[in-house]
Amino acid sequence: MRIVSGEFGGRRLKAVPGMKTRPTTDKVKESIFNMIGPYFSGGTALDLYGGSGGLAIESVSRGMEHAVIIDRQYQAIKTITDNVAVAKQPEKFEIKKGDSNQIIDHMDSSKTKFDLLLLDPPYKQQKIVKDINKLVELNLLADDAVIVCETNQEAKLPDEIDNFKLWKRQDYGITEVSIYRGE
Repeated sequence: MRIVSGEFGGRRLKAVPGMKTRPTTDKVKESIFNMIGPYFSGGTALDLYGGSGGLAIESVSRGMEHAVIIDRQYQAIKTITDNVAVAKQPEKFEIKKGDSNQIIDHMDSSKTKFDLLLLDPPYKQQKIVKDINKLVELNLLADDAVIVCETNQEAKLPDEIDNFKLWKRQDYGITEVSIYRGE
């Protein structure tokens, strides 16, 4: 695994040890960012199921100003911390350990609006629609936010979630990427 492009491009990232996470392949990561960017001029990203932190780190490498990465597993948090160190700009990242729902309940929408939402939950725990609805309810997403959902083929996400409409959908073997944009 590596950072594909941008300021930190080419640097190697670690995967979370064990079988509890499934890192996004470099090919899928590159495709995702080519579909949504490929580069950004500022903004804030939220990765609710950080895993290795690769998607959030890639977003900052490509121009996001800041990224918040959440995961509840100790090994994932350790790996994210190590991978953020590879970027050599830790001030651009905020790493939070815990349940994503509990953490977002305590975020202040007057201080933070996310421009990019990265959702790659464990395939067996598909609650993407519920997560998006909660973030909208808490007013944590910018009106024109982009939402990237990485699922398996069985997830069958709808064409519209709250004020966000399906923009692009692409299959990569067992992985499906659905991208939504705010109206």
